[in-house]
Amino acid sequence: MATKQVTKEIGLFEAIQQFCADKSLDRDLVLNVIRDSLLTAYRKKVGLEVDSEERCQVEFGQENKNEIVVSVLKDVVSGEPKSLVEIKLDDAKALDPSAEAGTQIRIFEKPQDLSRVLSSQAKQMVFQRLRDIEKEILFEEYKSKEGELTHGYFQRWKKDAMSIDLGKVEGIMLKKDQNPGEKYRQGDRLKAIISRVEIRPREPMPVITLSRASGDFVKKLFEMEIPEVYDGIVEIRDVARIPSFRTKVVVFTSKQDVDPVGACVGMKGVRIQAIVRELGNERIDIVLHSEEPSVFIANAISPAKPVEVHVDRKRGDALVIVPDESLSLAIGINGSNVKLVSQLSGYKIDIKTVSQYNQELASPEAREKLDRLFNAQQEAMEGEDLSSTSNETEEEEDDSLTPLSEIPGLTPRIVGLLEAGGVKNVETLLDFSPEELSAISGIGRTTADQILRLLRESIEWVEEG
Repeated sequence: MATKQVTKEIGLFEAIQQFCADKSLDRDLVLNVIRDSLLTAYRKKVGLEVDSEERCQVEFGQENKNEIVVSVLKDVVSGEPKSLVEIKLDDAKALDPSAEAGTQIRIFEKPQDLSRVLSSQAKQMVFQRLRDIEKEILFEEYKSKEGELTHGYFQRWKKDAMSIDLGKVEGIMLKKDQNPGEKYRQGDRLKAIISRVEIRPREPMPVITLSRASGDFVKKLFEMEIPEVYDGIVEIRDVARIPSFRTKVVVFTSKQDVDPVGACVGMKGVRIQAIVRELGNERIDIVLHSEEPSVFIANAISPAKPVEVHVDRKRGDALVIVPDESLSLAIGINGSNVKLVSQLSGYKIDIKTVSQYNQELASPEAREKLDRLFNAQQEAMEGEDLSSTSNETEEEEDDSLTPLSEIPGLTPRIVGLLEAGGVKNVETLLDFSPEELSAISGIGRTTADQILRLLRESIEWVEEG
């Protein structure tokens, strides 16, 4: 009988050891939970609401801790016991011949000798406390990994959400965090970013929300695939994304000898292709960062190559002029390209082809609209012009020349840009070539061609009169 009892106890502790290994729990921590649960249950049994450590104790055997013993210090009484913490003198003497009334004697019991109700209560308390500990440990572990890349295995669909096996716990990927069009079968391996970890009262385990649709997911893929990004040589300033369609990644480096775009693309596109495959062949554009909005927008509008970009910082508007054949590239499928550029730059983007721009310049209403669009740029130029020195002699000489405002169709904005660039009158303008005009700040080649066209038309009209 004794041999059978020892076998049961060894099996219990082997089970505890296996449980600790499976749940990654500390063995002493689990044993303390068992001790506290037995103490609580036993105190309830004997009616001890407030107890000292001396009155009721739980001890583990010294040899590999393969024995659990519960003990209670009982008062020896000569009459009938009035509570469970009292013991009759005759019963006490049977255990200890030296026992006397008015003294105390410690009674030892083993858990298997306790009543079924007590054992059941202690068992429930142990399991509940261990579940709470496991939940807390997993929460702390995965909370520290928020924003990190992880991998798991697709398990099943829960309505529109995906259940992902992460090993110790399951994660969920809501519909808004999924890449549209991706299909998975049970057991398929996938990468995702841990976007949020939280504890919910009714959930037995921490709720770990994963994402494959966020810009941070793309950023982590770049860190994993591109050493320069991982080492901080190339910095990812921003990411704008429409999942399954297009992503734009803004890169920057302070190293003069490093090409950040080339580093991300890799030799023959090897590096970027690994990321593209992970995203299901989603198009990725690498954008070189610039503090100058017009330059940055010109970089971001890729794969289209704009002819000119004009921005109004005060209004937050930008006009991008592209070749006629590049309009669809600049806009993108369902406007995806221009939406991402607007998101990255913070400017409202208006895209015009060269033909549309030339046609609008011929319309007084359109010229007025364009003039309002760029009034901030004109005001800045006028401010620079006011700060420059002028003398009365120059003004007197200018009186004999034809002002630029006499050219029909030339807007005040263009006049201001020309004057800021040193072109004060029509006579001076006649000496400028298209290349020289386009070199003036704020005037690109398209606008330079338009200015010279208006100039030629004006000269012909004067000669006919």
